[in-house]
Amino acid sequence: MKLSEFKFDLPESLIAKYPVERGESRLMVVDRKAKTIEHKQFSDMLGYFSDGDVMVINNTKVFPARLYGNKEKTGAKIEVFLLRELNREMKLWDVLVDPARKIRVGNKLYFGDSDLVAEVIDNTTSRGRTIRFLFDGNHEEFMKAVDELGETPIPREMNREAEEADRDAYQTVFAQHVGAVAAPTAGLHFTRAMMKRMEIKGIHFAPVTLHVGLGTFRQVDVEDLTKHKTDSENYRIPEDSAKVVNTALDAGKRVCAVGTTSLKAIESSVSANSRLKPVEGWTDKFIFPPYDFKIANSLLTSLHLPESILIMMTSAFGGHELIKEAYQVAIKEKYRFFSYGDAMLII
Repeated sequence: MKLSEFKFDLPESLIAKYPVERGESRLMVVDRKAKTIEHKQFSDMLGYFSDGDVMVINNTKVFPARLYGNKEKTGAKIEVFLLRELNREMKLWDVLVDPARKIRVGNKLYFGDSDLVAEVIDNTTSRGRTIRFLFDGNHEEFMKAVDELGETPIPREMNREAEEADRDAYQTVFAQHVGAVAAPTAGLHFTRAMMKRMEIKGIHFAPVTLHVGLGTFRQVDVEDLTKHKTDSENYRIPEDSAKVVNTALDAGKRVCAVGTTSLKAIESSVSANSRLKPVEGWTDKFIFPPYDFKIANSLLTSLHLPESILIMMTSAFGGHELIKEAYQVAIKEKYRFFSYGDAMLII
């Protein structure tokens, strides 16, 4: 398929800048077989699942990856966005810097009045750098310093500064393993009370971990989608979660991927007999139509931006024409889009 097939006009006013109260979002339900589109509330989701069904959730935890430092000598303010830890012992990180033209190999950056200093040791892309943090403490102390100095990495498309409230709002209630620079946003809708109601109904939760990177939001710049390469993201599927999912599949139950990141994780580790395999590693899987999904048979997702790899994955799952229609309905009905927006359930 072509990039232009995922282009649509989205009014900027529909990009949610702030979340509604957790669990209070609208829910668009898209039925692939019946080709229907229904308008519900997120709490109505409970009615679509029953005893033995499974929710695959991504339990990655967002850390405050956006830091602001000052360049030595000039004092120029530089944004340093932590992407990925390359070497824990040496405190080497893959980062993006802005403005990039001011940052060269050998430059040092100082972060406020803290003991944190960074030295640029390599250029990776136009904005990308490899930096080494000069810090005497251990890893836990280093991450504590990052937590104190950093800012919640809400996406730029929200067109506002991060606020203290985002520390909780931009984190799922089941977040556990630190490593994401963006939230698995479909999971933001869940409350502990909703999860408890699901458990009482006999619905199981299968946690997986995929540390969401900025590649998830990186612009696709090729018309031919077969030529697009996505960044690798670290992921893990525990043995217990694989067993829960496979038991549900064997029984003909619903397996719902909560978010495109959960979907990407489980579709990255499929056995020869179309069952989920436990794994720990990296995935650069890029899913776009047409695609034969092996594990998930339903998907809870956000409403995504035009030409994003996330709408491509959603279209592959729901069917391109049906999802295209659903998005036009969502715009007409003024659904809230993007990370803090409303939800879509595809069954």
